[in-house]
Amino acid sequence: MGLSKTIWATPSELLRTQQPENPVMFFSPAVLQATAKVFIEGFPGFVTYAVKSNPDEMVIQNLVAAGIRGFDVASPHEIAMVGRLAPGAALHYNNPVRSRSEIAFAVAHGVKSYSVDSHSELAKLAEQVPVEGCEISVRFKLPVAGAAYNFGAKFGATVELAAELLAEVARLGYIPSLTFHPGTQCTDPMAWDSYIRAAADICRVSGVKARRLNVGGGFPSHRLNDVVPHLDAIFALIDRVSTEAFGADRPQLVCEPGRGLVAESMTLAARIKAIRDDNHVFLNDGVYGGMTELPMIGIIDRAEVISPDGIRRSGEGRDRTCFGPTCDSVDRLPGELTMPSDAEEGDYLVLHGMGAYSTATNTRFNGFGEMTIATVLSLH
Repeated sequence: MGLSKTIWATPSELLRTQQPENPVMFFSPAVLQATAKVFIEGFPGFVTYAVKSNPDEMVIQNLVAAGIRGFDVASPHEIAMVGRLAPGAALHYNNPVRSRSEIAFAVAHGVKSYSVDSHSELAKLAEQVPVEGCEISVRFKLPVAGAAYNFGAKFGATVELAAELLAEVARLGYIPSLTFHPGTQCTDPMAWDSYIRAAADICRVSGVKARRLNVGGGFPSHRLNDVVPHLDAIFALIDRVSTEAFGADRPQLVCEPGRGLVAESMTLAARIKAIRDDNHVFLNDGVYGGMTELPMIGIIDRAEVISPDGIRRSGEGRDRTCFGPTCDSVDRLPGELTMPSDAEEGDYLVLHGMGAYSTATNTRFNGFGEMTIATVLSLH
């Protein structure tokens, strides 16, 4: 992927001027910083960014400029990168399973916060992580509800095991904390209610007062026209339920949004290669490129079609089956996408809210995937 050094006014301006043959991801620093401030000003605690969702250096730099001072890092590479771009920022190593060499790397780079979801991994941390000033957060899980997919399928202790682990963390002398992830793209604020109340139960059973409670990621981005996320309602519920569940023992709150922070700051333009028999639309990007996660999360219908002249197509909507450019049959967008009936070969399908899990997971499979990132003042 290449970064265009020109700053464009809008995506339409670049599309009209250059008529690119390869996909273009448009990045708006202004949108990213504005979203970061929504979290900083609205969330009742410490905001960290889940680097995995989009680890581009310009994303990290703009988040730092907006006031983000903490990062959820999952690998030595992310630890080193954030340490270089945001020296002094808090690093939360919340990948619950690590090799001993990865733990040693984190300790050497000053990481003070770790998560864990098993006795075996806690023992590995205790071998190398110094007790003084270091936090270990026990990650727990509940049956999934209201999320696009289940994060508990891979990570998270049961409530019963979490109580055992929290007691052991306290006995070892670490700062005892709890963490959970309600699952990606949670549009229902109640997804956090049961988790926060379960965290309070874990503290009561273990007899340990948690210093911090990390309410995870899961904060939704705007993917569907008819489903508008309400972050303010989510923040308010987290604040209220934390007080109800913990009372005077309420822990400090932490969140680690990835998608919710970065998705809205990027828009993807994919060119229409062909419209087969006025039915199937073939694009120059697909599920092996910037649209990797669409089959898992579902279609983004916040879309428009722009002509090579930069004019927005306005024909009556028609449901289309959309394929990517590779010769693999699974390279297909889920379901159907409503597109203007006057869309033509050579036009651009423009998808909004594409900043998360797109550039980070883009591949060059089958010789495609050469994507340019362009900076714009506005995405519309």
